Amino acid sequence: MNASTPAEHAHAVAALLAPVLDRLVDDALAELITLTPGAAAGRVLSEDVHSRIQVPPFTNSQMDGYAVRAADLESASTDTPVRLDIGATSAAGDAGHEHVPGTASPVMTGAAIPSGADAVVPIELADPPRFMGIGKGAGVRPADSTVRFHAPVEVGTFVREAGADLATGSTILPAGTRLGPAQLGSLASAGVTEVRVRRRAVVLLLSTGHELRAPGDELEPGQIYDANTASLTAAMEESGVIVQVAFAPDDASAVLDAIARHPDADLIVTTGGVSAGAFEVVRDALEPAGVQFGKVAMQPGGPQGLGDARVPSGDGERTVPVIAFPGNPVSALLSFEMFLRPILRGTAGLDPTRRVHRAPLAEALSSPPGKHQIRRGRLREDGTVEVGAPGSHLLHDYARATVLVHVPIGVATLPAGAEVEVWRIDE
Repeated sequence: MNASTPAEHAHAVAALLAPVLDRLVDDALAELITLTPGAAAGRVLSEDVHSRIQVPPFTNSQMDGYAVRAADLESASTDTPVRLDIGATSAAGDAGHEHVPGTASPVMTGAAIPSGADAVVPIELADPPRFMGIGKGAGVRPADSTVRFHAPVEVGTFVREAGADLATGSTILPAGTRLGPAQLGSLASAGVTEVRVRRRAVVLLLSTGHELRAPGDELEPGQIYDANTASLTAAMEESGVIVQVAFAPDDASAVLDAIARHPDADLIVTTGGVSAGAFEVVRDALEPAGVQFGKVAMQPGGPQGLGDARVPSGDGERTVPVIAFPGNPVSALLSFEMFLRPILRGTAGLDPTRRVHRAPLAEALSSPPGKHQIRRGRLREDGTVEVGAPGSHLLHDYARATVLVHVPIGVATLPAGAEVEVWRIDE
């Protein structure tokens, strides 16, 4: 793989992963899941979902008030209010009943509109503006109680018609919809208990390096804690995939053994061992298997690898796509941001893009003219962007950033006040 621009490498990654991601939308691989709390959140529908009922299933009240016939209040005014007997009460959950013409039936929010009534007057517009002498239970009328109205009312006022949200047989949600709070609520309102969803991609995240230790372990001289597993697992799960985690020291056979232990991974993402050093374990293990390694004109994150790899699987081999990132934490996370995040999120029904705009630099900066530089920065209250140092090891600086600042190839210096492209990463 020769040196390429970030856009060219992103295109190559998308082409490599297209067959895998196309399989995820295959109806034959769809999963039938039960809509229990938490089980379906974030999943993507593989087929349209239709309503077997109308929603709401009956005409009901939008307000606490009195159900009336609009015709009975035509002559109502401030000077000549209309006085009506109070009819039978309807509370939420009560069965519907018949409205008696010339009466006002107390009705609560969500309760069925009595048959024959065609409008609701909110309780605060009635006289008195509170319920008095209402009946106990549906169909029960109070004795010798009246209510006055000082204005007419339009037919349909504060009435929710049956089927206003969904008609029987209508599409609740189309295939490709990601299930969030509103979508799950809509399905529940129609009584849906099961849906078919796309299978989620399974990604093996393989961190490599003899020097790495898990957080919590004691560090010996020359050792560091593994940050890539934590940051990339979170980034991938946020992008809608299932992450399997593995670790391999600087030994090519250990890399292949770790891959062989995860035969169901759709994609392998590695960190570390991709440069031109003497212990580039990922390159040693996977270049003979078909993965190409080279440079992308990007800083940080220049060393990259990708390709379909022939790897051990059971008693034989299988071919699986590999995306190889550098080992420095900032380089790895920015590589994911640039090349993998948009693809995974798009497949998961999420917005694949960051919010992009231009902002003036708070201070001057320099950049290697032959590389697309990505700096971490923070937006100030005055709208300018404060840019941090370019080092690929400065993860704390990344953690405090609110934007990524992009300096394109061909730019060596920019003065304070020059506008740069920024991606919001705090939303």
